[in-house]
Formats: sequence, C-alpha cells, structure tokens
Amino acid sequence: MDLAGISVVDAHVHQWDPLTTPRDFSLLAKVFRYVPMSIDVAARLAPRRDREFVGDPDIYVRPYLPADYRADLGAVPVEALVHVEVEWAGKAPAAKADETRWVASLPFGVDTPALGAIVGSGDPAAEGFAALIDAHQSASSLFRGIRTMVAHHPDPGVRSFCPAPGALTTKAFLDGFAVLAERGLSFDAWVYSHQLPEVTALAQRYPEVTVVLDHLGTPAGIFGPVGKHTGANPGVRRDLFVRWRDDIATLAAHPNVVAKVSGMAMPILGHPVPVRGNPTPVPELLERAAPLLHHALDVFGAQRLIWGSNFPVDKPITSVANSARVVVDVLADHGGGAAELEQIFRGNAQRVYGIDAELLT
Repeated sequence: MDLAGISVVDAHVHQWDPLTTPRDFSLLAKVFRYVPMSIDVAARLAPRRDREFVGDPDIYVRPYLPADYRADLGAVPVEALVHVEVEWAGKAPAAKADETRWVASLPFGVDTPALGAIVGSGDPAAEGFAALIDAHQSASSLFRGIRTMVAHHPDPGVRSFCPAPGALTTKAFLDGFAVLAERGLSFDAWVYSHQLPEVTALAQRYPEVTVVLDHLGTPAGIFGPVGKHTGANPGVRRDLFVRWRDDIATLAAHPNVVAKVSGMAMPILGHPVPVRGNPTPVPELLERAAPLLHHALDVFGAQRLIWGSNFPVDKPITSVANSARVVVDVLADHGGGAAELEQIFRGNAQRVYGIDAELLT
C-alpha cells in the first residue's frame, strides 16, 4: 500500500526565517550564525533542555521556506499544506497576526505545494484575544484557528513552553476560548502527555469546537531518557506508555477531537539523533512508534486521524518520506486499505481545516 494516486495534505508544517522575522529563537540564531565556530560547537553553550528538544540546532539558525520544504518532500505527493504557528515574538496585542500575514505572503503554489490553511498563534487568556482573532482573519482568508503554546513539563530538564502548569484550565483561558466557539474556529492543542486530561476537559466543555491534538500528545521520553529523569529506564517508559494509552483513549471518547499522527520523530521523545543527513531507517522508527500509532487507530479510527510531517522540527531524526511510510505501514498492518489511507493523508485534513478542494488535483 502506498500514496500513489492520493493528493496528500501535510497538515503540520512550519516555516520560519529567524534572521528577518521575530522569533523566540531569533537572538540565538543570529548569535550562532555569526559566532566564529561551528554550530555544533557553539550549540554546546545552550542549555541541555534546549539541545535535547531541537536535536540539531543547524535547522533553527537558518530560514526554512517553501523551497526548502519542497526539497525535503522527495517523492511524497503533497499538494497542499497546513502551516502551524511557531514562536512568533512580539509584545503588541495583535503582533501574532503578523505571522499569519507573513506566511500568506510566501511563494506557495508556484513550484511548491499550495498553502491550504493557516493555524495562527493566540492565547485565549490574554486581553484583546477577540481583537487578535479579528487581525488574524483580516491577515488571511486561510486562517482557520489557533494554537497556544501551553506545553509544560514537570521535569525541569525538559523544555517547557509556558511558565506554569495548568494553562488550559484557568478561568481566563476557558472564558476566552468561547471566541473560537462563536466564530467556528479550531484549536490545535500541543501538550505533553501528562496534560492530556486538561485537553479532555476542554473538549468536554466546548463540544462545538474542533480540538486537534498535535503529535499524539508528545509523550516526552517514551523512546529514551531525556531531561533529569523522564524516561530514565524501561520501567519508567512502560509506565509512561500506559498512562498515555489510557488518557488518549479517554480523550478520543469525545467526537469533537481529532488527532495528528505527527511529531513521532520529535527528538524530545527520546530518539537517538543520527548523523546529520542520515534519517533513521523506517524499521527502527516502526519499532519505536508502532505501539502508539496502533493504539491511536484503535481509539480514534482512521476517520479522526490526520498525518503531518512536523517539518522541519522532525528533520533531525527522519525524512518526510520515512515519516509518511511509517504511518502507511502501520495502517496496512492494522487492516486499513485505500479508503483509510485517503482519510488520514487527505480527507480528514481537508474537512477539519476547510481546505479548498480545487487545490487538490
């Protein structure tokens, strides 16, 4: 079974230029670019939690734009993609909408896949959230929803993306979230796996909002040790898997939740980082990720799973082709056929993100 004949949607792609646009990692990118030593040597100056998260800092100190993504595609027949926000910096209330405007201006759809939808950044707990959504919608007609950086890990050695736990449960966040419900917008939830019950509570409170779980909940350390103690040994990793398995099943019971089979090669999962330019072979990725993917198919079904490459974040570990191949092989082993393949690699993303069918030949 393969992707021949399917106009694939890559539902999770990042574009950036940390040298000309404001990113949370722009300062480091500029320092590492101009410091008189190799990036690999310079990276040793960075905190371990950052090194473990990025895997290969070389990716973050240079632009990653439509032509770079096209070069990484290989033979994967991606016709359209969904851009997901990535650490755009700016203190003005509507600054995050500048990323949506910038992404919409990039040269997609010429000799590159078309831009099918944009997931912007925003925090429902912040003052002026409704005005920010206005700005996103004015910036591009492809704006479909938001992602909020709420991933927080109790291990101080694992990188967190918000200052405190429980961001999804605060009164301000829950009240502000109503704006998404009123406007028919989606919410991409990127959390670490111990936060899955918070996503479940959010989905239960707002059944009218489509909640997209990014990267199957990112169980940090499930493939190997990271941080100070996360995934430290096989027993700890087994406990992590059991908790993730149960929490994912509970979340999947809510029909307004879909999940992305993406980010399975994020370095923070505990993958060994191969030599640059040598992606991890598919059999090795399958050995690690297949139990998670089989369980996701069991609880969500092919009708509520969406493939995304998570490039370039996953690039230190895998290629786009290998990322897709792992999902195809697990689906085939799970008894899926052409109809299920089309759902995961095209139809579900098209439905959830409102992608124009004319973009998919």
